[in-house]
Amino acid sequence: MYVIGTVGLPGSGKGEAATVAREAGIPVVTMGDVVRQETADRGLDPSKDHGTVAQALRAEHGRTAIAERSLPMLEDRLESSEGVLVDGIRSDAEVDVFEARFGDAFVLVSIEAPFEVRRDRLELRGRDADETNGGEALRERDERERGFGMDEAMARADVVIDNTDSLETFRSRIETVLEAAADRDRSSFEDEAISATAGANHVDDANRPERP
Repeated sequence: MYVIGTVGLPGSGKGEAATVAREAGIPVVTMGDVVRQETADRGLDPSKDHGTVAQALRAEHGRTAIAERSLPMLEDRLESSEGVLVDGIRSDAEVDVFEARFGDAFVLVSIEAPFEVRRDRLELRGRDADETNGGEALRERDERERGFGMDEAMARADVVIDNTDSLETFRSRIETVLEAAADRDRSSFEDEAISATAGANHVDDANRPERP
């Protein structure tokens, strides 16, 4: 059994990592879908109001509310699959939930890219409304997600992937991590972290805590 968690700011590439996992036959549980469903259940617009609902869920049920709602979904996937990817971890408290449940079988991957690159990707994706269409500006989204504990979660990653090269390169790095997780080869994570961040020069996340 293995569980791969991804963490990263909006537009960093978590969705593409999930696509690579699906193509490899690994089921994916998207924590953002939990929030979007709750948003729709409250009669709100998931493209504009998901951030507000994410905050409300945590305020009403605690910082681990969304992670705890995701656990049954993960356990269900693991009944028929050796591994699963959980997409969109937002805080160190959520990391605690998955580490407590899955122990050493849980691998945390931080996917990172500078602000300008992420902004351009989100504009092309067009899934979420921006500030001109009643949604949030990217800096506001970053601030909100960092307020959840995103920086602390990223600091605890087993492997860091700098997603500023080509799409092909990024997909190859994700495939390497998926294979290492399936083989239970944690030494490969260290090699991948070194190769993935080599040459990175952005300072988008300069203020977050040092990795242990």
